[in-house]
Amino acid sequence: MPEYPDILVYREALERRIRGKRLIGIRFMNPFLLRSVIPRPEETAGRTIVGVHTVGKRIVIEAEGSFYLVLHLMIAGRLHWKPPDTAIPKKNGHAAFDFAPGTLLFTETGTKKRASLHILQGSAALKSIDPGGMDVFEGHLEEFAARLRKENHTVKRSLTDPRLFSGIGNAYSDEILHRARLSPLKLTQKLSDEETEILFRACRDVLQEWTERLRKETGEGFPEKVTAFRPEMAVHGKYKSPCPVCGTLVQRIAYAENECNYCPRCQTDGKLLADRAFSRLLRDDWPKTIEEWEEGRRRLVGESRNDGITDDGGA
Repeated sequence: MPEYPDILVYREALERRIRGKRLIGIRFMNPFLLRSVIPRPEETAGRTIVGVHTVGKRIVIEAEGSFYLVLHLMIAGRLHWKPPDTAIPKKNGHAAFDFAPGTLLFTETGTKKRASLHILQGSAALKSIDPGGMDVFEGHLEEFAARLRKENHTVKRSLTDPRLFSGIGNAYSDEILHRARLSPLKLTQKLSDEETEILFRACRDVLQEWTERLRKETGEGFPEKVTAFRPEMAVHGKYKSPCPVCGTLVQRIAYAENECNYCPRCQTDGKLLADRAFSRLLRDDWPKTIEEWEEGRRRLVGESRNDGITDDGGA
């Protein structure tokens, strides 16, 4: 799912292209994208765009008359800037927003269609969809600490809760926690004041660094390589790759449709966090430390070689 840095770069790219421009109309390929009834899409036609905003992970296109087009990309939704009157792709296209300078396409890959468009009118309607998360660049350390400790959850869960913090999801929470050298499963009410401040600074530093990186990558163009998995990331999506700080192989916890990546030496004092599925399966054989895991891995590789199996699976 696009998070704070990607959403911000999307917003800035849209601002450069459609602010002050008239929305000619909206074309739909998939009518189920639209999750609101009133106002009707045709009521936005002919209106001038007065701004582009963000509400958490949503992109909000504001048209004159306090009309708001709220785009939620979810996991696989993406935006594309194309020449005027570009046809909507039949395979993964949802909608097209037509302007004189070009067409904004809204697409979504995969079979699970979760992306959405709400058309709202009035600031009260817009506020009703705001989950209320704090923007870490606008709030202070004291507010950050209060929100973090309001309930006793794992720090990973709290960082990704849109009611607590705005725009942080699975990918950047992994990067933030690695920068802060904190276990993703540490309980928020057990964080010391020093750890809380380190986490606050890590949130700002990681999000700012990645925003600047993506801005530089995009330039004056439109962001087309939006992904949660980037080779420059320290731990997210880097299972079994070496940690860039200490060289230990990155580990993961798989849950639902997501996974949490972390470095056991940098973040958990060498302890392996229990993966619900595999730790239940292996029970007593589940390694408790990175040393046990590495020893088991070396032993497995040695046994494979003794059996005449090469690293690529051949004999």
